[in-house]
Amino acid sequence: MPRRRRDIFFCGPFPGECTVQEPSPISPELRPPGHIAVIMDGNGRWAEQRGLPRTEGHRAGTEAARGVVEESLALGVEFLTLYAFSKENWSRPADEVGFLFDLLVSFVTRELPELEKRGVRLRVLGEERDLPFAARRTLRHACARTARGDGMGLNLALNYSGREEIVRACRLFLDAGGAPADLTPEKMRDYMYTAGLPDPDLVIRTSGELRLSNFLLFQTAYSELYFTNTLWPDFTPRELREAIADFHSRSRRFGGVEALCPASRAYRSGA
Repeated sequence: MPRRRRDIFFCGPFPGECTVQEPSPISPELRPPGHIAVIMDGNGRWAEQRGLPRTEGHRAGTEAARGVVEESLALGVEFLTLYAFSKENWSRPADEVGFLFDLLVSFVTRELPELEKRGVRLRVLGEERDLPFAARRTLRHACARTARGDGMGLNLALNYSGREEIVRACRLFLDAGGAPADLTPEKMRDYMYTAGLPDPDLVIRTSGELRLSNFLLFQTAYSELYFTNTLWPDFTPRELREAIADFHSRSRRFGGVEALCPASRAYRSGA
């Protein structure tokens, strides 16, 4: 069942966006999942509920993303992947799409010095060549500047399609001289956008929708899924911690007998 948001204290970019925060729901000693992926959904509905243009929902959503990145760094998350723009999103009105990429350029440019300072490595998952020129240039510059970072890996899924990623990987394998009979899931990994990255341990989706929406279909075979009714601009560091606490309450069997992930085992044993 989707989990409903509790009251939190979070002052958003608009007046009156403050509620009351409760203490953190997880122990500070609890190791977070190594790789968290987030489907950031609900910006438009958040704006419409407030009588605001959809663009203001996207603007507020960038602040939520900033908070989640900051909290992930504080918790010691190794990899954070944010689903920022799907291939299907091109069907939205042209002015909204243009605003989204202008917002992306502004956000990355503003945050780049801090990302460098914190050792964050930025990476893009998706077809970069179809992105607007300014976005491509900004992202390539940011990825190059942060490539040697020794901290968290921050992945932005942009112009991304899980189905097309799988087809693309198969084609690249064949183009490299591989025989169809030799293609295995392990070899496929080397041709995915996520080559070299671990699969997500936890996938979070906001806004109450209960689907993956073409996101990391190959990589999420055994990911734990966490759904919340919270709209993305209202998603705060506290709810990220709630999702992690929920993750540690689950048994991860990977098709076999019950086996907890190492962090869950330590948590339950009190280690």
